[in-house]
Amino acid sequence: MNSEPCQWNKLPADIWTGTGVFRYGVSDISPVDETAVLHYRQWIARHRHGTMQYMERYAEVRDNPHLLLEGAESIISCAIPYHTPLAGCAISSYALGDDYHEVVRNRLETVAERVRGLFGGETRVCVDTAPIRERYWAVRAGLGFIGINNQLIIPGAGSYFFLGEILTTVRLKPTAPLPDHMDCGRCGRCVRACPTRAIMGDGSIDTSRCLSYLTIEHKGDLPEGTDLHGCLYGCDTCARVCPHNAHPPTDILPEFTPRPAVAALTAAQATELTQEQFSTMMRHSAIKRTKLTGLQRNAQSILKQQS
Repeated sequence: MNSEPCQWNKLPADIWTGTGVFRYGVSDISPVDETAVLHYRQWIARHRHGTMQYMERYAEVRDNPHLLLEGAESIISCAIPYHTPLAGCAISSYALGDDYHEVVRNRLETVAERVRGLFGGETRVCVDTAPIRERYWAVRAGLGFIGINNQLIIPGAGSYFFLGEILTTVRLKPTAPLPDHMDCGRCGRCVRACPTRAIMGDGSIDTSRCLSYLTIEHKGDLPEGTDLHGCLYGCDTCARVCPHNAHPPTDILPEFTPRPAVAALTAAQATELTQEQFSTMMRHSAIKRTKLTGLQRNAQSILKQQS
């Protein structure tokens, strides 16, 4: 019995015009492979995710993106660049401009609308908040490889990228993953540079020790003896020392241009902010996530270490 050949749809190049997408790839939707599922569950069982209990939820959806969109056939993984770290800045470079959740979603909704206009079907845009394994699917789609610091690295471009996905019920032609030899080799610069030794060296992170986690996600008082190493919000150390980030893209969306007041914010200034000033300064900023209480907790910890 002969079956009909698969009819692939292809995305035209002009579908990305004006979206800021640096690179994209396409993968068929299927359940996440068993090895990746087991690795994630072991990571959770070891409590390497700290207090981020949301990472324990929706395991079935995380392991099978079919559940995110009924009838979904393909995932379009997209990478949008942002600015590299600024010297002397206490805030992670990804948070210096507008909130990437809003910006990336808006840009990818434009792409999703174009996909529907070309091929019909349904789409769903995901930007970090849905239970989807973004880096796993980015690797499957050939965008890059996972570095020792657990970040997605795009060869020749580095890791200063936001990821977003478009799920579609349309069958798109998949792109090929990178060759198996694409990896960090024996570099290990990020492992040696990590201020809290949170990078385990096997491609996993002890998030409970990571300065990005502690300054952003951790609620309440910081663990006794915590040294934030001057980080007010997030940490760029592992990315900054990575040789793959030697020549990052320079064509960045204007929304990600660093806000001068945010880039110049010091721990001492943060402790003096009123709620009104914080709300004004951080309007449409990812830093809202830690709230004023969290930012001032971090600032006070830094000042205590400096005294």
